[in-house]
Amino acid sequence: MKPARTLALGLLALTACAGPRPEPPLQAQVVAPPVWRDGPITDATVDAAWWTAFQDPVLTAIVTRALAGNPDIAIAASRVQEARAQFRLADAQTLPNLVGGVGGARQRDVSPFGRPREQTAGQVQVQASYDLDLFGRLASSSAAARESLLASQAARDNVRLAVASSAAGGYIALAALDARLAVLRDTLASRQTALRLIRRRTEGGYASMLDLRQAEADVHATEQLIPPTLLAIRRQEDGLSLLLGENPRAIERGVGLDRLVAPTTPAGLPSALLRRRPDLAQAERQLAATDRSLDAARAAFLPAVQLTATGGVVDSSLLADPIDVFSLGGSVLAPLFDAGRLRAQADAAAARRDQAAFAYRRAALNAFREVEDALAAVRRTDEQARALERQHAALSQALVLARNRYQAGYSPYLDQLEAQRGLLAVELQQVQARSDRLNASVALFQALGGGWALSPSP
Repeated sequence: MKPARTLALGLLALTACAGPRPEPPLQAQVVAPPVWRDGPITDATVDAAWWTAFQDPVLTAIVTRALAGNPDIAIAASRVQEARAQFRLADAQTLPNLVGGVGGARQRDVSPFGRPREQTAGQVQVQASYDLDLFGRLASSSAAARESLLASQAARDNVRLAVASSAAGGYIALAALDARLAVLRDTLASRQTALRLIRRRTEGGYASMLDLRQAEADVHATEQLIPPTLLAIRRQEDGLSLLLGENPRAIERGVGLDRLVAPTTPAGLPSALLRRRPDLAQAERQLAATDRSLDAARAAFLPAVQLTATGGVVDSSLLADPIDVFSLGGSVLAPLFDAGRLRAQADAAAARRDQAAFAYRRAALNAFREVEDALAAVRRTDEQARALERQHAALSQALVLARNRYQAGYSPYLDQLEAQRGLLAVELQQVQARSDRLNASVALFQALGGGWALSPSP
């Protein structure tokens, strides 16, 4: 009983060297808000193919191609494969290891009697070793690798969500530029018509040269807005092509900005958001991985027990028959003095775990902020669009009145110019507001996790 008591006391002393397990910092805890500041509280979920809610087949095809060909997604998928290999490596450390060997030689030496001796010898052997892992060091390392694999899968899904959102937003921006170009061309055609009318009035003596020059300047002011818009369209197409993983090319168009449906997105419960975003899942898995790595670092204070066995056959031209050989053994290795190396490693692992905990809190707070911002954007852009519609109606009537008063000689042409310029500005603002409303829906879908679901276990 005395050896067993001594062993127990030794293990207790080594455990004491590890010290108490440090708990995660209380400041890193996450408490979800009870309600959103904007938007009703519903428990509905987001469709995984949320981009179809805009009801444009071309937009749907753009997002689908981006998910299939984007290089960032391919890189993220390769990282998942790397993490899966690392997990298999860590898991294999918990299993027995078998090594086989075959050797042979032709040799000439001197016997103990001083005579020359020649022989041909060979040996075949198999060696097995197994770490009992009594204190879970290898199991903790394997669990940490598994959590890292799950974190890499969530990171890949987060990249996919970001690419889908960028593709949808890029297509909406392209549609907005098309709508801006259409407004500018319609305005240019209208002002060119007005210029022809004023030129005839000037030639007939019914309008001044000032009116003519002002009309010409107004036409040229509209003309100079078209080339930058065409350049922006080209750059947007090239950027969208890059997102698709393709060479720069013209992008096909769908229903147009005014016919894209601004979907109603259910906000869901704030507490449910922690399970609906891949970036939060990634941060949570990274926290779990560092926590298991801390367990592995603490287990390094305790002894490692390893069993070994070797068996084989030795044959030689000097032997009448082959000889069987074997060896059975075991070893117990325990740290006695390492100048604080294991303590430093455990402290570093605890610090990494705390960093991961604060990173998870930061990701959660950022997720709540993104949802709040997107909900507010949806609401305020709707209000802006309604106000712009009322302003557009008022300016359209003002332009008709100004044109009629000018033709009747009751007001200068400057009144008509001011009305035209105000109407153009509002029409461009309407295009921008429509684009902002659609992009707010995209941002809300992304902030809510885009219908993401946890990947199956590896």
